[in-house]
Amino acid sequence: MAFRGACLILCILSLVQITVQQSNSKLKLKQANSKKDVVTMQIIEDMKKQINDILQDVNLLKEQQALQTICLKGFKVHNKCFLPFSQAKSYHEANNECMAQGGILSTPENGDENDALYEYMRKKIGSEKEIWIGMNDMATEGRWVDMAGSSVGYKNWETEITTQPDGGKQENCASLSGVANGKWFDKKCKNELPFICQFAIV
Repeated sequence: MAFRGACLILCILSLVQITVQQSNSKLKLKQANSKKDVVTMQIIEDMKKQINDILQDVNLLKEQQALQTICLKGFKVHNKCFLPFSQAKSYHEANNECMAQGGILSTPENGDENDALYEYMRKKIGSEKEIWIGMNDMATEGRWVDMAGSSVGYKNWETEITTQPDGGKQENCASLSGVANGKWFDKKCKNELPFICQFAIV
């Protein structure tokens, strides 16, 4: 009887040990699978990042190719390309057209750029014309800013015959005049003028 009891206890202990070993094996297998899942997820995330990087590079190349095409059609000066649009539009429509092309309204930053823009305008749009340039004082009267909202450093207002800007709150958008040899005037933004878009050469 004591022998049977001892055998029974031994069998129970063996079963317990086997069960514990099986549980440990299952736990180790789960942990291994969990680690495998983490590694797989990390690989997937790395691949997603690489694909995103490749897509960004492709998009940048497309932009650069488009810019080269624009520069071939237009005029280059001081790390900028200029492309004329002779169809007259309001200031906002002209700005939207430039942005749709990947540029901004032309914004001369110094006398050389202003002179080059003036000469280009005379050849491509007409010597008697005016064009929109990328400056306005819509937000704060008298504070002229460029298309990025930064204060304008260089200014070329016409001051010999008229005292520009002279339109007050009625005229908040800047134009460059062919008749006035590249001098600037403030105009009503809803007026329709031709324009020249500007693209930065990367």
